[in-house]
Amino acid sequence: MAAVSSVSTFSGIKRQSFDSFKKISARNLSSNFEAFKLRLSFFYGLDSVNISYSNSEKSRCFAVHCMSTARDVPTVSETKLNFLKAYKRPIPSIYGTVLQELLVQQHLMRYKRTYKYDAVFALGFVTVYDRLMEGYPSDEDREAIFQAYIKALKEEPEKYRSDAQKLEEWACTQNAGTLVDFSSRKGEVESILKDIAERAGSKEGFSYSRFFAIGLFRLLELANATEPAILEKLCAALNVNKKSVDRDLDVYRNLLSKLVQAKELLKEYVDREKKKREERAESQKASEAVKKCLVESQYAGS
Repeated sequence: MAAVSSVSTFSGIKRQSFDSFKKISARNLSSNFEAFKLRLSFFYGLDSVNISYSNSEKSRCFAVHCMSTARDVPTVSETKLNFLKAYKRPIPSIYGTVLQELLVQQHLMRYKRTYKYDAVFALGFVTVYDRLMEGYPSDEDREAIFQAYIKALKEEPEKYRSDAQKLEEWACTQNAGTLVDFSSRKGEVESILKDIAERAGSKEGFSYSRFFAIGLFRLLELANATEPAILEKLCAALNVNKKSVDRDLDVYRNLLSKLVQAKELLKEYVDREKKKREERAESQKASEAVKKCLVESQYAGS
């Protein structure tokens, strides 16, 4: 058994509603970004986490011990450091704060004893990442951050992208019937889904996660088959608990809605600040023009 990969301490984590976030002035949006973080409790489904509580005078805290049987499991700090080494440019807080929390939680998923990479999980993560980073100032930087993020977890970013694209292209050619009936058909993606179903059914080598649920939903979206009955059939075919999927998808949709609203607030703030800078620049030019005229008139009168 490998050593404990990380011990995190949480004390008095508070949840703030998005309504309270909207009351924050745009001027303080960046510095008060904690209000928007949403805490990403959405990503905290870690079946193999042991939680203990200390009530001593010296320490009142929750300790989360994340165990793994893998060899040479890096700590959360090491994973975060790997990311910062790979991508050294500053990231705007509306993206960076969420990315850091997301990286910590994916580290815990990545080094669970039952974790095994699969294409549906990859599709789910790519979907979340692309939605989160939508509107990022630079496309080149957005992809560089993706590369640094996945490599920090000691995985292959190219594989994530290629597998996600492969599933998306396949799903676009499917309908509700063919999507659910993958087990009776041949093909590369069908084989991937069969392997997942087998591992999920045996409870070995499969670890359900929020990213997996989002990957399933993305398949349904692209196949234009988002009806609850179709999702239920697909979950049954894959031996996945539909209640867990429903719960995670509800939180995911809510997260996306709040993210869109927060980005709109940020855009309003940026536009307002840009307008103020332009007005100050115009005012300064006018002052300089008046000063120049006064100087010239003094010379003319002398």
